[in-house]
Amino acid sequence: MTVEQDLSRIAEQEKALSFDAFDLTTAWQLGKLLQELATERGLGIAIDVTLHSMPVFYAALPGVTPDNVNWVRRKRNMVLRYFRSSYASGLKLGKDGKTVEDNGLSGADYAPHGGSFPINVKGTGCIGAVTVSGLPQRDDHNLAVEALALMLAKDLDTLRLDPLL
Repeated sequence: MTVEQDLSRIAEQEKALSFDAFDLTTAWQLGKLLQELATERGLGIAIDVTLHSMPVFYAALPGVTPDNVNWVRRKRNMVLRYFRSSYASGLKLGKDGKTVEDNGLSGADYAPHGGSFPINVKGTGCIGAVTVSGLPQRDDHNLAVEALALMLAKDLDTLRLDPLL
């Protein structure tokens, strides 16, 4: 896929993966689903679900390093700043030949890399973020999308980003 195709697909994901309602119980269920998927697949990832500025779910699975905690924070900051996936933000910056610093942000606090996805509620917008860290960025992104698609009973095959060749 080209960058433009990826950006178009991510825009579709962000529109399709929107909840009618989302509360603390839903946030916990999302985090737990990600933890179960990762455990079944033997993935060493960190998982974070944050609503507004309140952490609701966090898990660090075997294989995670202290660096993943910082990656989660920085990727989540991208979502909470721009209300779009951290991967889309990174692809757009790269396409435009820009960095987060060009937007007046610190690379120490913002990571335009895949793995954080907005939690959107219909009629409200972005109320938080779900973040995965520990895999290549495209895989982090796809895992977050997979969990959201499962929770919302959406067809993952039409939403998932194709693997890079």
